Amino acid sequence: MRILTGNDLKSGDVVWWTGSDWSRHVEDAADVSERGEAIAREEEAARRVNVPYVIDAAATPEGPRPAHIKDRIRALGPTVRADLTLRPADPAAGSWVI
Repeated sequence: MRILTGNDLKSGDVVWWTGSDWSRHVEDAADVSERGEAIAREEEAARRVNVPYVIDAAATPEGPRPAHIKDRIRALGPTVRADLTLRPADPAAGSWVI
């Protein structure tokens, strides 16, 4: 199985090609087979997505699972606990006490 991913041009969010549009959920991704590169060119030219590329994935009952760890992280989110990440709106961000 091959799926198409990229980043939403307006928000920068990771998106996945559904067969007709883009979704922020990898489980919505459609198998692009050999058409992936052509779709990527069309969508990038239409300025709907930034840097689209085709990846290998395995079909699972929950939907596609990217084969490479980098793309699994892009699909499923950070590999650290969410309560340990820096929050951009945090007023204390950047004021480290050592």
